[in-house]
Amino acid sequence: MLYALCPDCHHKWRLHLDRPLPKSGSGSYVPCPVCSCKRAIAHPELPELAIGHLDCDAFYASIEKRDRPELVDQPVIIGGGHRGVVATCCYVARKYGVRSAMPAFKARELCPDAVFLKSDMKKYQREGYRIRDMMRALTPDIEPLSIDEAFMDLTNAMETHGKSAAECLIDLQNTIKREVGITVSIGLSYNKFLAKISSDLNKPFGFSMIGRREALDFLADKPVRMMWGVGPAMERKLHADGVTTIGQLQEMDIHTLQGRYGSIGKRFFYFSRGEDNRRVEQSTERKSLSSETTFNEDIASLSELSEIAARLTSRVASDLARKEIAGHTVILKLKSSDFKLRTRNMRLTYPTLREDVILDAALTLLKKEIDGTRYRLLGVGVADLYDADMADPVDLFAGDIAAITDDAAQSDAITPETPRTVIDLPRPTAEQLRESLTRRYRQHKKKIARQQRFRF
Repeated sequence: MLYALCPDCHHKWRLHLDRPLPKSGSGSYVPCPVCSCKRAIAHPELPELAIGHLDCDAFYASIEKRDRPELVDQPVIIGGGHRGVVATCCYVARKYGVRSAMPAFKARELCPDAVFLKSDMKKYQREGYRIRDMMRALTPDIEPLSIDEAFMDLTNAMETHGKSAAECLIDLQNTIKREVGITVSIGLSYNKFLAKISSDLNKPFGFSMIGRREALDFLADKPVRMMWGVGPAMERKLHADGVTTIGQLQEMDIHTLQGRYGSIGKRFFYFSRGEDNRRVEQSTERKSLSSETTFNEDIASLSELSEIAARLTSRVASDLARKEIAGHTVILKLKSSDFKLRTRNMRLTYPTLREDVILDAALTLLKKEIDGTRYRLLGVGVADLYDADMADPVDLFAGDIAAITDDAAQSDAITPETPRTVIDLPRPTAEQLRESLTRRYRQHKKKIARQQRFRF
């Protein structure tokens, strides 16, 4: 028996089928018997599933098409420029094989008629936060993954809104389309891993569910790349071991997986069986902040690269001040003309948000990389983030030096007849001096608590 819900007329009913519905295990679309809508959702566990994943469909491109209706039917690519990479592209462009992070020249070869647009991050962030506010109206338990996607825990939806999680998410999906003017896809399941997978099943403007009963069978024939945490390198390693599907991981015990792949093998064991006990965290730690640019022509000159680094550092410092955070490690990123990436970092004495301190460290790192190599990309950033009130401690000796200078000036003005007052103070010990130098930093050291990503 399946529970069904129509997104248009909100009709709810039960139906019996002798075969599974296509696309997403036991859950997919069915026609509504009342309004004939073909997007009614159905699943045997529909009232029970409560972990959702919302993902905006081709977010940047959708925003641009909304604001420029003449581009609705055209292939639109955001980013790229002369030598950059694709930030995102619409679904029309994807039919030609264009994908995010693809070099711009390759995207032009695949889709010569595409419209390339510069990204407008301020506009995208504004719309992203607008969507996030709509999500918070449903539940405070939101875990953003990026500006255009987030997890939601709707376990208490019935008590709070008098509706199931599925009903709340359908309403949210329709509200975003009506008020923001773009579409989003929703995945609903009993944990984060499967919720994220299900949101990709029926894009764009999709709503998919994966329940406990079909999780094992659903995952069995899926490629290992679908598992969270499996990138190109790990995929190659798994393929070299003869593991190409998640079903093959289901047949292995936890000790075998851990022995071969280390701690990530434990994750493979649980995820392959549809198990994920990570909670939806209301906030996640930001690990770094950076700015980078791709050049129109390769550059090898230190003076030119230093000038660009100064501009990037200015942006980073401005962002740090606006977000009221500071970085303890400065990171330099360089990409050579043959696409080889160099990443260098320098740990500072204390967290900082000062532009001159960050630039000085970045230039120190940059000078070591000037060896005749021509670079096509330069980035400057900071990591190991702290609260701004922990940054740039006051120089404890600055006041003493000023005081000594003033005393010297005053002593010159003292005549021989003026009695001199001498105060005999004991000299501080080395331990007392060390204590005074580090007191402010230690008292206010409240580094952001790191989220435990996998709680197995």
